[in-house]
Amino acid sequence: MEEENNLISLYGLEFPSRAVSAQVAETDVVRFLVGTQTLKLANNQVHLVELNDDTGAVNTKVYQHGDGEIWSLTSSPSDAHVLSTCYNTIQYPEGNCVMRTALWRLPESDDDCVALERLCSFDTEPHGENIKVTAFNPLDGKQAATVVDNKFLVWDLGQDSAQLISVGTMQGKGNPKLTTGKWNPQHSGLQFTTASDCSVRGWDLRAGNKQAWVIENAHAQLVRDLDFNPNRQYYLGTCGDDGCSKFWDFRKPGEAIISRSDHSHWVWCLRYNHFHDQLVVTSSSDCVVLLTSVASIASEPIDDDTKVRMEDGVLATYDQHEDSVYCVEWSSADPWCFASLSYDGRLLLNRVPKSHKYNILI
Repeated sequence: MEEENNLISLYGLEFPSRAVSAQVAETDVVRFLVGTQTLKLANNQVHLVELNDDTGAVNTKVYQHGDGEIWSLTSSPSDAHVLSTCYNTIQYPEGNCVMRTALWRLPESDDDCVALERLCSFDTEPHGENIKVTAFNPLDGKQAATVVDNKFLVWDLGQDSAQLISVGTMQGKGNPKLTTGKWNPQHSGLQFTTASDCSVRGWDLRAGNKQAWVIENAHAQLVRDLDFNPNRQYYLGTCGDDGCSKFWDFRKPGEAIISRSDHSHWVWCLRYNHFHDQLVVTSSSDCVVLLTSVASIASEPIDDDTKVRMEDGVLATYDQHEDSVYCVEWSSADPWCFASLSYDGRLLLNRVPKSHKYNILI
C-alpha cells in the first residue's frame, strides 16, 4: 500500500449493511446512499452521507425504511431524491418472508429519521420471487429494469408509477437464475445485460428482448457483478467467486482481454471510474478494496513522447475494512473519490492517490 494516506473519512452504521449507491443525479456535492440489513425489519434505514470536501467531515441524514432489510439500492440518474430498493419483508397474514422492490422519494424535512415516501411498488409477484436488483436506465430516469429469477422486467416510471413494458426471459435447463443485471450505457439505453451462473448475456430491447451476445463461462464460478467501460463501446468488466476480475470486448467473447486474480476470495463488486476508464475499483470478501489500472484497454490515447504510460496492475490497496466488502461506488461529483461498504456497517470514503491522479491529468 502506498505511504500517502488516501482515506478521506469513515462513517459507521448501527446495523449491518451491504447496499450503497452514489446519489447519481447530484454532481456538485459528494453524496452516497447506504441501506441497512438488520433482521429487525422495522428498524432498517437509508443513510444519506454527504462529504464536506474542505474538512473531510461527513454530514448525515437518516430515513426510515421500515418495510425490511435492504439487499440492493440504486439512485435515479435524473432526480437526486428518488431511489429504488430491493428488500426482504414479511407477507401478512401468511407470515412468509418475501422479496419486494419499490420506488421511494427522500422527503424534504429537517427532522431526522423520517420515513421514506413510497412512490410505487413494482408488481413482480407474477414473475418470480428471487429479486436481485432494480436498476435505472442511466440515460432515462423514467425507465428501470428489475432482475427476478430467470427474467428481467422493464418498467416505465412515468407519473411516479411503474408500468410493465416488456419481459425478457433466460431459457435453460432447470430454470437458471439471474444473479444481477445492468444497462449498457453505450447503446442508447436499448441493451440490458445479465449474469447467470458463470456466464454474461446482452439483450436487445429493440428486438423483443432477444439475446444479442453471450460470454459463456466468463468465470470458473458464479459471476457476482459487471460494469461497462463508460467511454469505450463493447468493453465491460466482470468479477466473481473465482476471485478474478476480467475485462472483455463482447464482440470477441472467446477470451478475456485482461484477467486478474489480485483478491484472495470472492470479488463482489467491480466499478469503472466514470471519467477515467484507466481506473477500476473492486471489493471482496477478503476485506480489501483494490484500485487497479487497466490503461492498456482505456479509451484515452497515449503519446509516449509527452506522457508516462500507466502500467496495468494494482495501484493502491485499501485494507481499512474488517469484514466482507460487498459494495464499492465512485462519486458522481468527484471523479477521484469512491466509497466502500463492509457488512459490519463501516463506510469508507477514499481517494485515488495523488501520484496516479497527476499521471492521468498531466
